[in-house]
Amino acid sequence: MSEIQIEQMARSRGFTSADIDKMRQRISQLTDEMPKSTTISTGHSPAETNVIREQPALPVSVPVLVESPVFGASLFTNSSLTFEPNLRIPTPRNYQLGPEDELIVDVYGNAQQTYRPKVSPEGSIRIENLSPIYVNGLTVDQAEQRIVGRLRTLYQGLNSAGSGIGAQVTLGSIRSIKVTLLGQVVRPGTYTLSSLATVFNALYACGGPSPDRGSFRTIRVYRGNRLVRTLDVYDFLLRADQKDNIRLLDQDIVFIDHVSTRIELSGEVKQPGIYETRPDETFRTILNFAGGYTDRAYTASMSVRRNTSTEQQLLTIAGSEIGSFLPKPGDHYTIGSILNRVENKVTITGAVFRPGAFSLENNTTLQQLIKSAEGLREDAFLNLAVIRRLRPNLDPEVISVDLGKVLRGEQPDMVLHREDVIQINSISELRQERTVSIKGAVNKGGTFQFADSMTVANLIVLSGGFSEGAISSRMEIARRVKNDTAGLPTGQNIRIIALEIDQNLRLSPADAKLILMPFDQVFVRTSPRYEVQKGATINGEIRYPGPYAIRTSADRITDLIERAGGLKPEAYLLAARLTRRGEIISINMRTILENHADLGNLLLDDGDSLTIPRRVELVRIRGEVLNPATVEYDPAKSFRDYIAEAGNFTKKALRRKTYVMDANGKIRPTKSFLGIHQFPKPERGMEIIVPSEPEREQGKTSPAERVATLSVIASAAAVVLSALRIFMN
Repeated sequence: MSEIQIEQMARSRGFTSADIDKMRQRISQLTDEMPKSTTISTGHSPAETNVIREQPALPVSVPVLVESPVFGASLFTNSSLTFEPNLRIPTPRNYQLGPEDELIVDVYGNAQQTYRPKVSPEGSIRIENLSPIYVNGLTVDQAEQRIVGRLRTLYQGLNSAGSGIGAQVTLGSIRSIKVTLLGQVVRPGTYTLSSLATVFNALYACGGPSPDRGSFRTIRVYRGNRLVRTLDVYDFLLRADQKDNIRLLDQDIVFIDHVSTRIELSGEVKQPGIYETRPDETFRTILNFAGGYTDRAYTASMSVRRNTSTEQQLLTIAGSEIGSFLPKPGDHYTIGSILNRVENKVTITGAVFRPGAFSLENNTTLQQLIKSAEGLREDAFLNLAVIRRLRPNLDPEVISVDLGKVLRGEQPDMVLHREDVIQINSISELRQERTVSIKGAVNKGGTFQFADSMTVANLIVLSGGFSEGAISSRMEIARRVKNDTAGLPTGQNIRIIALEIDQNLRLSPADAKLILMPFDQVFVRTSPRYEVQKGATINGEIRYPGPYAIRTSADRITDLIERAGGLKPEAYLLAARLTRRGEIISINMRTILENHADLGNLLLDDGDSLTIPRRVELVRIRGEVLNPATVEYDPAKSFRDYIAEAGNFTKKALRRKTYVMDANGKIRPTKSFLGIHQFPKPERGMEIIVPSEPEREQGKTSPAERVATLSVIASAAAVVLSALRIFMN
């Protein structure tokens, strides 16, 4: 069975479209695994198989995906376009019956009966209690008239008015037909198709005309050795016209001839490619095939590269000749693009209300162009305007114009040329940007745009007013010195101006007349006794823990403890810690409290946190011991006793570097003298850390290796001395 027949059977038995899609994928997978010398299975008899050439095994409905610039070739290589006949349409009344077609004869009304006869190879059908009815070659309408006429012998008055009984004949499952595709096709051969298949179904099954040599414009259909239709694929592609896409019959032959004239079209057309032409078609027709010119196409002329008997020839076609120019085989047409410039443009920029590009025809002079640009702005600089112009050899040229005199008529108006660019600067563009700045005790200090008649009070308002702690009696203005250096010492290039202003921004009568100049810098000072509050926190075994403000810059740790009500009896001074900006500082609280003048009685800083915990009864042992542990503190135990409680040192322990971290964060290392280790004295809350031996460097000898080496050297020296004594004697 062909793939189309399999799908027909699947649909008749209730399979969904999703099931059929899975079947197609499976067929495609199996076909790809077959040897490439396998012929296409189209259900032919052994005698017909000789017509089919050996081809890669592909399912009939899966095309070879080949990208081709030939116009129309992609129609038969698009996997989303199958041209499969619709098998669910109503029965075509002009459909000609043939062997293997199934008819459905439905009798309804006073009598109900359904017959499903199939057309035999002899062309007849059999209905119970009736002789064979010949229907081969009849349309469905003709067959219905013949069958109903014969059924009247069984059902009197069938399909007569008032009889109450009727019958209709429809098409059930349809037959398969064999169609041969010859000539310049991708896969020539004989194919088994549905009897509803058209010429396009057959072309899609064989891959369509060969893009290299097959004609898309002359596809002939032969039936009974007689030409019945000639199909032009371009009619369908360009106008969706299927008038020649006729339904095929059994044993039809579709023949595709060689292409006669084919040209190539590239450049600024909407669909570049290779097109097939007929003898009577001009270049305008080919241009319509490609969708016409693009928006940037140069249409005044185009170039053609044409083949001659010995070489190629270059032709130029004027735009007016395309309607009469006849293409020849192998022509290559190139459509260029327009130049990227404007032929009548003048441009004005700068201090005008509507800068931009304008047409030269309506703005031939400078005054006309300024008028088209809605006139000059109030800040336009009239003493000089610049015209940038291109000379005939395209060298740039700059022309200066006294714009004020031209506008007043004192000078003749300037005649403009194509591509002129007129630049009219504003006054602000010709001088440095003018600013003033304010710094110090204001809310939003910074740099501000200068304005004429700006005063210090205006600048303070722009900066958000005085900040808390500002003192208005000591303000200064730093001003640049240009020419007036009167009263300035030698070497001083900045003039300092002192002034006073009250909190209501009222200047003294003398200072009220002081106007800021461009680039002035105003400095507002802060009161010497103004300071933001600073604080410290005390926690732990203290009577009144919590945050406290630092009163003066001379406040120390003891002052904070006194203000917090002193220590509780449970306070453990050896574990007191001071934290400053996230860093723990170890202090000796006992010494500080006994002597307030001790250097450890640190000055308080903003954010300090003092913690005095209660008595700690634990000792921690960490590092290179067999069993790191936390044990209770016992004054009777020595340092080695605590190490023993942790299982003693490991082999990797670096004993001489063992150290203790006290509860207040202070580090006490182990002291060594002549190989004797003096470990730190145990304290409550301490943590013993035993570091490990570093990795031995490669090539570094161990102590045992060094002893053995020295022994060998000593032996060698003794031998040498003995030899010298013997020689001397």
